[in-house]
Amino acid sequence: MKVLIDADGCPVVDIAVGLCKKHRISCLLLFDTAHEFRLDGAETLVFDKAADSVDYALANRAEPGDIVITQDYGLASMCLARNARVLHQDGWEYTQGNIGALLLMRHDARKHRAAGGRTKGPKKRTEAQNQAFSRALEQLLQTAVQG
Repeated sequence: MKVLIDADGCPVVDIAVGLCKKHRISCLLLFDTAHEFRLDGAETLVFDKAADSVDYALANRAEPGDIVITQDYGLASMCLARNARVLHQDGWEYTQGNIGALLLMRHDARKHRAAGGRTKGPKKRTEAQNQAFSRALEQLLQTAVQG
């Protein structure tokens, strides 16, 4: 079992790497060449800036039982199809039960923007979001270590 992080712009990389080190679980950070950095306790994999190159590289590495961290609904869907557990940066888990609705919302927002509409960007990240993510990942890691 390993943790794979879609690390381009991910605000919880430090939290995730710290928890992986605590539980002695392998952690991979996947970036494109525009976002690369290194952290002690994680392996860094860097890919071309081509559209979705990091997403495809991550999905192809995901195996049953792995934990994937991403805010990308499309990537989450691909990883769920590979029987990985997928966690959003806000601490909620993607499931077969919620991914369809999330993908539909993404599609509708994209259509709205293509027609000239505007959508709101994300709100400023809060400490409560970081804590929710930390609790959720801790629970998944404890379950994986025990199971």
